[in-house]
Formats: sequence, C-alpha cells, structure tokens
Amino acid sequence: MENRTEVTEFILLGLTSDPDLQVPLFITFLIIYIITLVGNLGMVLLILLDSRLHTPMYFFLSNLSLVDFCYSSAITPKVMAGLLMGDKVISYHACAAQMFSFTAFATMENYLLASMAYDRYAAVCKPLHYTTTMTRNTCAGVILSCYLRGVLNAAIYTGDVFSLSFCKSHIIHHFFCDMPAVMLLSCTVRRINELIIIYVASFDIFLALMVILTSYTIIFITIYKMHSGAGHQKALSTCASHFTAVSIFYGTLMFIYLQPSSSHSMDTDKTVSVFYTMVIPMLNPMVYSLRNKEVKSAFTKYFLKSK
Repeated sequence: MENRTEVTEFILLGLTSDPDLQVPLFITFLIIYIITLVGNLGMVLLILLDSRLHTPMYFFLSNLSLVDFCYSSAITPKVMAGLLMGDKVISYHACAAQMFSFTAFATMENYLLASMAYDRYAAVCKPLHYTTTMTRNTCAGVILSCYLRGVLNAAIYTGDVFSLSFCKSHIIHHFFCDMPAVMLLSCTVRRINELIIIYVASFDIFLALMVILTSYTIIFITIYKMHSGAGHQKALSTCASHFTAVSIFYGTLMFIYLQPSSSHSMDTDKTVSVFYTMVIPMLNPMVYSLRNKEVKSAFTKYFLKSK
C-alpha cells in the first residue's frame, strides 16, 4: 500500500512575503474593512429606519449590503491577522468553513444582482403593474431563493473540493482557501471535480448574466421609445453604476473559476481576488446607494437628528 500522510492543516502564503509591505497592506485592508463594515451595515440600518425606503429596490439593496459585509468578513480578518501577526496557519476544517462561507455569500451576491436587475425592469417597463408584480411576498421569496441557492452551491463546491485527498503539500499559494488554490494540493485525479465546479459556476454566472442583460436590454429599448431626453439620462444614471459593479464582479469570477487549474497563475489570481473579496463589498454601498437622492436625504435626516 502507498504510504501517505493526510493534511490536517494548511499554510496560507498570503499576498506577499516582503516584511516591508506587510504593515502597509494591513493598514490598507483595515481601512477597506472598516469602510465595508460602516458602509454596508449603515446602509442596512438606514433602510430599516426610514419608511420611505421600504420599497422592493431598497429591500434588495439592504440584503446586498448584508451579503457584502458577510462575504468580506469571511476573508478579510484572517488576511489581516496573517499580515500583522504572521498567523498563516489554518486548520483543515477552518479552511473548509471559510470556503463554504465565501462561496455561499458570493453565490447569493450573484443572484441578488440578477434580482435587482429584474426589479429595475419591472419598475421601468411595467410601472403600472409594479406594485402587484413586486409584492412583499414575491420579494421575500426571491431573497430566500438567493440564500438557499448560495447554501446549496457552497455545499456542492466545498464537498467537491474536500472529497479530494491532500497529501502533496499543505501550503496554499493564496491569501484564503480559494477553490482552485486548494485543489492544486490534491494528490488524486481531480478532472471530474474541476468539471463539476466549472459546470455549476458556469450555470450560476451565465443564468444571472442572462437575466441582467435581458432586463437592461428591454429597459434601454423602452426608454429609447419614450423619446425623452430626461428619460435617457435617468436610465443611464440608473444603469451605469450597476453595470460597473457587475462587470468587475463577473469579470473576476469568470477569469478565475471558468478555466482549468493548469491555466492558473496564482500570483495573478491573488491580485484579481483582492478586488472581489475586499474592494467590491466596499464599493457597492457607494455605487448603488450613496449616489441615490433618497438615500442621501434619509442619511441627512437621521444624521441631523442625531446632532
């Protein structure tokens, strides 16, 4: 029989081994995480407090903010601990838990973006039926399905990766337990496992993108037929921020997950991963909400009241 020792813990190499860069990176990520925490949880609180924001659009925004905070929290604190204290060891089960949490919240974000696009389609293209289409029960059902799909996908991805045997090495060339980086450590044939991840991820990404692209195509056609300059401007301002965040989110996901592991460059993957694990959750409250007049008005109202 073949002698081999199963891995019980992993070592995360992190973003850099240069000691001169570790403190500046820690400070940078700490600032990003604080902004992410304050921005996203503050947005949830603001929407809860202001009755004017109790609409389907802001209901989806509050859930997006909550998911952004959670999936950033699954990664960022461990990265900062590694930079500040050199704590790069993560146990086998903690690695699986981190992968499960991250993939669950990332999948929820994927479907929430699609749900928000459909909500905008219903508001712009079917305004007379909007209140009957996007009812409270409908919105709650959509959100629940996003959460359930996230948990289901996380179970599939994590179970698929950790069904492999890890006996080659225990060093992960990444700053968190990302699927491609962990799978590279397997000493068993992983072709089927890779195909499962690629097929499931492809289905999720392209289904959400199809909903987004279809929704906004119909929106633009509807606005174009109105022959209204103000309508064109409103549509562009509504969609520009969403398209920016969507392109960054889906661009990075497709770059990393929809290619075989043999094509991966870990250094490139780590750099790209910073954007969707840390930067996007920080930017979403701004690109979706802080440019919105109703949110600004609510923020001013409650800020002045607190003064």
